[in-house]
Amino acid sequence: MAYSVQSKKTGETYYLHSKDVTLRGGRQQTIYYFAREAKDNAMDDLPAGYTTMENERTGLPMLKKADK
Repeated sequence: MAYSVQSKKTGETYYLHSKDVTLRGGRQQTIYYFAREAKDNAMDDLPAGYTTMENERTGLPMLKKADK
């Protein structure tokens, strides 16, 4: 089951996804994003060291590095 967050502002459910991308310098990096539908690259849990927060203005969920 994909990790999901419900927006407090809009009430919509968003699912966490990850994707490996290649940057211009050739370096590989994993990006995380939320989408309204769970697709093939949906994640089952939060990545280690991250928490979720909600943008107050738009109501969209975002990942944030956890405080130490």
